[in-house]
Amino acid sequence: MNKEAKIYIAGHRGMVGSAIQRRLTALGYEKIITMSSAELDLRIQERVNEFFEAERPDYVFLAAAKVGGILANNTYRADFIYENIMIQSNVIHSAYATGVKKLMFLGSSCIYPKMAPQPLKEEYLLTGLLEPTNEPYAIAKIAGIKMCDAYRSQYGCDFISVMPTNLYGPNDNYDLQNAHVLPSLVRKFHEAKLNNASEVNIWGSGTPKREFLHADDLADACIYLMNNYSDAGLINIGTGEDISISDLGGLIQKVVGYEGSIVYDSTKPDGTPRKLMDVSKLTGLGWTFSISLEKGLELVYKEYQSRNK
Repeated sequence: MNKEAKIYIAGHRGMVGSAIQRRLTALGYEKIITMSSAELDLRIQERVNEFFEAERPDYVFLAAAKVGGILANNTYRADFIYENIMIQSNVIHSAYATGVKKLMFLGSSCIYPKMAPQPLKEEYLLTGLLEPTNEPYAIAKIAGIKMCDAYRSQYGCDFISVMPTNLYGPNDNYDLQNAHVLPSLVRKFHEAKLNNASEVNIWGSGTPKREFLHADDLADACIYLMNNYSDAGLINIGTGEDISISDLGGLIQKVVGYEGSIVYDSTKPDGTPRKLMDVSKLTGLGWTFSISLEKGLELVYKEYQSRNK
């Protein structure tokens, strides 16, 4: 991407899109196009077509999606499959129709089979059954990957797909009803500290292992790949390191400075036992993460405190 290119970030207000926008701005890209969901409903094909015809972006980062944790995914199953398929299908097709030079589709590590071998290699896609609690969302994301590949195959479009691991960072969602595990735990420990609560309750057994990547590292990887990667299929973005939920709880407890105890509610679902990305494809291209989990947690907790004074 040259500095004069017009770059459209779909989903610029979300954690991922806002991180990509910050990174592009820091690197000197000035022609960044953004539209809020109130200004442009990506679920409506006609509106998306009109937008692309008018703006004619050169590059597209497709980071817009309906997202949430286990509870939200399992409760709003129809919303998750419908809205995500509509958003990505409209953007991908309009990008093709208006001659976009390159598009990056951002997926999710939940596309991999629930019991896939660890660490997760890109070739494990569609080799087994998905985790039932987020299957509709995962199927939508798989459809996005295959759509990019189909447009590459039939029309020669330079559309690529990247699969981030679990993310955290500025502009994360801290709503306890639909947040992911890390931000929900940050909020739980913070509120427990404020209220002098004797314990913090964490869903599940604490044994599942998860990998976490700071959104600023993801943004850096996305821009790196937009400039250095152009293949069908998908490429994982992660750290290649994971941590148990119980150890994550302990780390957040330390960062927050909460002195009570942690209780695990084994009546609640654990989700996938382990999700660790194989990032050898990414590191082979010359990119590795730079923000450690403890440093990243310190950063997000400072941001959370500033938002919740």
